[in-house]
Amino acid sequence: QVQLVESGGGLVQAGGSLRLSCAASGRTFSSHAMGWFRQAPGKEREFVAVIRWRGDRTYYADSVKGRFIISRDNAKNTVNLQMNSLKPEDTAVYYCAAAAVFGLPTYSSEYDYWGQGTQVTVSS
Repeated sequence: QVQLVESGGGLVQAGGSLRLSCAASGRTFSSHAMGWFRQAPGKEREFVAVIRWRGDRTYYADSVKGRFIISRDNAKNTVNLQMNSLKPEDTAVYYCAAAAVFGLPTYSSEYDYWGQGTQVTVSS
């Protein structure tokens, strides 16, 4: 079992920055990749970014590439999402997720564990 807890959400102005963190606990050795997803009201859950626990492999959604940076701290079992140049359309609940599959999964169905989410609101 893996437990995930997100933190760092809040209200920011357009153009600002926010840093989200995901603390993982439990049997994290079975999770090979950690991803971030987001879901706005009335919208489907959307892939944001993914990183593997080992190596430097990352992948970003086109909508956030160049603005968001995903990183990890293996010793602390944490994954972060640095969000820069935020736009109102980035407003959503952001979820941290863990996947046991190899590679860089981008579909929610490939992830086994999910956090409760943290709200990010970007004002104009």
